[in-house]
Amino acid sequence: MSDGHFSMADVSAKPVTPRRALAAGKIILGKEAFDLLQAGKLPKGDPLAMAEIAGILGAKQTASLLPLCHPISLNRVIIRAVLREEQQAVEILSLAEINERTGVEMEALVGLSVALLTIWDLVKPINPALAISDSRLLYKSGGKSGPWTHPEGLPPEAVKLLDEH
Repeated sequence: MSDGHFSMADVSAKPVTPRRALAAGKIILGKEAFDLLQAGKLPKGDPLAMAEIAGILGAKQTASLLPLCHPISLNRVIIRAVLREEQQAVEILSLAEINERTGVEMEALVGLSVALLTIWDLVKPINPALAISDSRLLYKSGGKSGPWTHPEGLPPEAVKLLDEH
């Protein structure tokens, strides 16, 4: 943006390649809310099932939410929840895959964000002092730069998700 104008990146010369992106983040629930979630007794229903659906829908809307993001045809989005009892938290893994000329990182991150916010919405009646933290890209592959893994590595559940799919 040297002249004050914005434009989408021109990806027309790039080859179509399989691309994957995996993002992760967590929401800290607190003891009471975490215990109710584990017992399946939250008043608004199962936030993990709803977060999975909401995260997929969110990833599909990425280009509508981010002004310069290319609209792409997603092959698949997978949202997985991992309970972190020692932290009284839920970690969400968001995997997005395409065959395209551009990356899929933003779709994975938007899916992650929407999934975390859905959990917040369904847990807030029990504990309004929730916290979302550690949202980050863990892995990406495809395109010119090849595979990339976060410098801190991948949790075992992320490795398993990438290996399964």
